[in-house]
Amino acid sequence: MALTPTAAEKILADNFAPWVLDLGLTIESVASADGAGAEAVLRLPWSDRLAREGGGLSGQALMAAADTATVIAVAAARGGFVPMTTVQQSITFQRAVVGSDVLVRARLTKSGKRMAFADITMTADGTEETAAHATAVYALLG
Repeated sequence: MALTPTAAEKILADNFAPWVLDLGLTIESVASADGAGAEAVLRLPWSDRLAREGGGLSGQALMAAADTATVIAVAAARGGFVPMTTVQQSITFQRAVVGSDVLVRARLTKSGKRMAFADITMTADGTEETAAHATAVYALLG
C-alpha cells in the first residue's frame, strides 16, 4: 500500500518527540517503492529559533530533519510506520542556509528485512546547491 502525504503527516504527529515536532517539518512528497528507491521529501521551515551564532541554520536542526525524513522514507517503503531505530548517521555541511526553508530529500538506497540504508540531500528552497549531505543506517525492529 502506498504511503500518502497525509498518512506521513500522521506518522510525524504520532511517533516523534515534541521537540522534533517543534521543528515544524512538513511532508512535501513521498514515493513508495519496494525496498531501495522509496523516498520522502520534507520541508524544514526557516526559523530564527533554529539559527546558530552567525545566522545560519544549525547543524543540529539539519541532522534531526535528516533523521526524521529517513523514518518517513522507510515508512514509504514499508507501506506505513514500523518500529525502527537509528544505527548510524553521518553528515557533511557544505554551505550555510540563511533565511530560507530547507528541502530534505531522503532516498533509501537499500532496504532489507532488518536494515535500511539512506542517502539524504538538503538544499535551500529554490536552489539545487547542496547545503548538507547525510547518510543513515536504520535497524528495522518490526
